[in-house]
Amino acid sequence: MLTGWRYRIASVLGVVGLTIAAVVATNHPFAQHVFTTYVPLFNRLEVTVLSGGSLYWAIALSVVAVTACLLPLYRPRPRRLLDTVVLAQKRLLVAGLALAALGYFKWSHRLPRATLVMIVGLLAILIPAWFVWIRHRPTESDGRTLFVGDDLAQIERIAPAVDAPVLGYLCPSNVGSYGFDEDDIDGHTPRARTGDVRADGGVAVERRESIGGAGPNDRLESTPDEPRALAGLARLGGLSRLEDVLVERDVDTVVLAFREADRAEFFGALDACHEHGVNAKVHREYADSVLVSAGDVGELVDVDLEPWDPLDHLFKRVFDVLFATVGLLVFAPLMLVIAAAIKYDSPGPVLYSQDRTAGLGETFSVYKFRSMVPEGEDATPTDDETNDRITRVGRVLRRTHLDELPQLWSIFVGDMSVVGPRAVWTEEEVLLERDAPAWRKRWFVKPGLTGLAQINDANSTDPNAKLRYDLEYIRRQSFWIDVKIVLRQVWNVLADVREMIRG
Repeated sequence: MLTGWRYRIASVLGVVGLTIAAVVATNHPFAQHVFTTYVPLFNRLEVTVLSGGSLYWAIALSVVAVTACLLPLYRPRPRRLLDTVVLAQKRLLVAGLALAALGYFKWSHRLPRATLVMIVGLLAILIPAWFVWIRHRPTESDGRTLFVGDDLAQIERIAPAVDAPVLGYLCPSNVGSYGFDEDDIDGHTPRARTGDVRADGGVAVERRESIGGAGPNDRLESTPDEPRALAGLARLGGLSRLEDVLVERDVDTVVLAFREADRAEFFGALDACHEHGVNAKVHREYADSVLVSAGDVGELVDVDLEPWDPLDHLFKRVFDVLFATVGLLVFAPLMLVIAAAIKYDSPGPVLYSQDRTAGLGETFSVYKFRSMVPEGEDATPTDDETNDRITRVGRVLRRTHLDELPQLWSIFVGDMSVVGPRAVWTEEEVLLERDAPAWRKRWFVKPGLTGLAQINDANSTDPNAKLRYDLEYIRRQSFWIDVKIVLRQVWNVLADVREMIRG
């Protein structure tokens, strides 16, 4: 794996070399013959083989256009594999359009249409593969590693287990004032020393001789320019600098070392790792709170931040967009009728919004047709049959699932998926997690409109049953399982409607 200037040089040279190779290959008589004979839409074009000055111009212009358009990819920054592929292909499309526009205005430098299309198509495969390959990390190494957390004793204990260059650690400023006795390193909670707690950028601390050779009363200043050392590791700042450090230091792996896997910090750090394509590791004691890669052994385990296969992930998103688009168009007249019925039935707004938990503990606003009288909310899960707040129209909407229609917009914009664990009200999460300790494992996939739990009638009144179905879906998830769940849900909705009409 390449980093720093080596990555920049290799990426540019690779792009130049692949572009030259693509122009030469697509200009070959055999490639021209096959493309203009067997490819639809282009089978009426004549074979055009460039030579001499025309070929040199084609190579030079192609290299300039492609190299310039791929400029953002030359910076060595963490990026997910699928994001790298999509960004490279988008930029190559821009390069192709630039070459086509140049050929339109400057006829003498025009690339033949067949050649231009073949160049873009070939590079759309080769260049993303090149960027993925030069960023590939050997399986036996964690790459450039960063510790993040508030448990300095745990960092001291597990640092020797990391077989990779360790850049340093991030921790909250108030934790930066901790010192250690020798027995603290063995796993006891560090005892706080007096010190001036400052912003994330630095903290004045007292350290004992067992840490860095300082006397018991020496005060050492920790700042961004002069970070505090912890067993030879540099403190790079507070947790608020995590995303900046991931990009600036080109981090490959983050090891999380928190005393408690709390929502705000632990899952926030996991979310930043997922966003930037950085691998995450945790101590095995957190395996009940996160998804871990199968077969992991040892003190540290890999967090499965992206359970979906990249191709399935792409198919899933395309399916979500198509499903939401068709649903919004088809049901638009019905939604107007529902809105009028709600206003006629009871006073209050037509739509009801609520903050729900999304992936890795983030929140988003979900919208539904209002089915209850607008009074105070209670986070305790209840059954519809015993809830006297539900309106007459609301009961019909809930039995037919029509109250969920506005969530098609959340699917369209990417806050939700068609299939996934049910998005839960943030206030209800606390109660459900109390009854089902592994509840947070649901946070590793995008919430859905329907899911394995919903088609098996498992709801929040029985959180353990719901969790079992959700975790089973996460383990088995694929595009085709999503299709089966959607078909099963549609069948269940039709059965509910038929039963309501007969009743």
